[in-house]
Amino acid sequence: MASFSFSTLPTTFSGSPSFSKASSHRFKVSCNAASGDTNHPETTPKLITSLDMTHNVDRRNLLLGLGGLYGAANFTSLPSAFATPIAAPDNIADCVTASSNLQNPTDVVRGLACCPPALSSKPEIYTLPVNPVTRIRPAAQRATPEYIEKYKAAIQEMRKLPDDHPHSFKQQAMIHCAYCNGAYNQEQSGHPELQLQIHNSWLFYPFHRWYLYFYERILGKLINDPTFAIPHWNWDHPTGMMLPAMFEDADPALKQNPIFDPYRDVTHLPPAILDAEYAGANTGADCVNQISSNLASMYRQMITNATDTTSFSGGEFVSGDDPLQAGTLIAGSIERGIHTAMHRWVGNPRMANNEDMGNFYSAGYDPVFYVHHANVDRMWKIWNNASYVFYDENEKLVRVFNKDSIDIGRMGYDYERSSVPWLQSRPVAHAKRSKAAAQSVGTVKKVEDVEFPVKLDQVVKVLVKRPATNRTKEDKEKAHEILLLNGIKFDGEKFVKFDVFVNDVDDGIETTAAESEFAGSFAQLPHGSHSEKMLMTSGARFGITELLEDIEAEDDEYVLVNLVPKIGCDDAIVSEIKIELVPIVQT
Repeated sequence: MASFSFSTLPTTFSGSPSFSKASSHRFKVSCNAASGDTNHPETTPKLITSLDMTHNVDRRNLLLGLGGLYGAANFTSLPSAFATPIAAPDNIADCVTASSNLQNPTDVVRGLACCPPALSSKPEIYTLPVNPVTRIRPAAQRATPEYIEKYKAAIQEMRKLPDDHPHSFKQQAMIHCAYCNGAYNQEQSGHPELQLQIHNSWLFYPFHRWYLYFYERILGKLINDPTFAIPHWNWDHPTGMMLPAMFEDADPALKQNPIFDPYRDVTHLPPAILDAEYAGANTGADCVNQISSNLASMYRQMITNATDTTSFSGGEFVSGDDPLQAGTLIAGSIERGIHTAMHRWVGNPRMANNEDMGNFYSAGYDPVFYVHHANVDRMWKIWNNASYVFYDENEKLVRVFNKDSIDIGRMGYDYERSSVPWLQSRPVAHAKRSKAAAQSVGTVKKVEDVEFPVKLDQVVKVLVKRPATNRTKEDKEKAHEILLLNGIKFDGEKFVKFDVFVNDVDDGIETTAAESEFAGSFAQLPHGSHSEKMLMTSGARFGITELLEDIEAEDDEYVLVNLVPKIGCDDAIVSEIKIELVPIVQT
């Protein structure tokens, strides 16, 4: 059990269709086949491409661990990394009821008392094992029947433990509730009046990495297999863009399926294709177009909107920062994107709080949560500094640090090699050289004439001046052009999502996530807070260097920015909209 919150939640076809208008790579996928159908290998989706993690890519693809900005060394060069780090309390049983401020607190089905068992011992500083056996996390859609049987057996053993055991299924599920819904404060770091938060900042990746690390090791110990690794939901690959079938399959041997959860959206069970930009309503797109859109979203979230450490991993959050008001809180591109979309896509909309996956307090009760976050972790190659407290596989209380979670080899696990087709799925322009900004002069205000903050209860359009035009190749190698939305305030009890477009034209045809004018989105699951402050604060950053190239608008002095509310934005505001050149750190 750990103790420590932010994203705001609350046709079979033949031939070789392309899943991106901009891609020359082609895939063979059956849109009716359940993912990982080992009984019908002839219909199991197969990728036909040589592209994999060893593929030579340029400096834009830094998040794949190929060097550049996202090397761990860069974090030691950030001055703020040496500020007093966030720390969970030594006694992780010393916490409050997670939150009474859920949108429907009287209807919670999982309970809000999320504190772990009481202990008198002080946690030891955890030391990673020397030369550990490497656990390989398989892609769920390719898992063998033998592996699935072992995985289910491990979860079944966890479910058998008493609820008050630190390794029990309930205690593991409550970790997320405790750290994410206001059960802890910053007393250990000298600020008992402030909450701890592990979402919406640079704590997001390392916290969840440690969470999965101990969860995986506990499962391995329960079945006496030190090589056991949890699967990852390979949602960034066309063959993994369905809820893995193992989570819904009946299991005659066990009389039940231990990885089944009753609180899932039944309309999104296989063979439904996931929506990487899900906002609460299905798009109605066919299989091919939805996969194309998903691949373009992954390209955007991993490359164009992840050009610097803050844009990818989130804003700074150190001791003394108020997570409800801190101006530095920024959700990273994956966290506010597909991470939140998949939480909401799986959660049951017929439940009062979208349990289980659709709300942070309950997400850990669905085994899908862990395989989802395993793939989020797979997206990460970075970071350094804060600390948390967990129970290890020997029931010993230990304190762990971000700096020790950078090298997954030292942590003793890795991921099955998997291709990354979204690398070749750069979005394409809806309308090139549209001059949308110039045509809006006189009807749309320039940002310098707008009175901020602006409300997002309706579409917001604004003309934003660029810091430079017609930048050369050499200019672009020195700095990325970033659209910044600062001071986003929203109701933490709601699922919030709005989309961001640049130079979008109103031609009666909806611009999709597969097209360049769609800059990205901001999405957050419902939080909740034990304080009286209901509004939460965050920010978002969108890379527009490639976007402007694609739509041939590099000579435009102003760009037209559209903020389009999708859900939960009635009380949301944005305090600042601007474009900056962010220097590229050379390593």
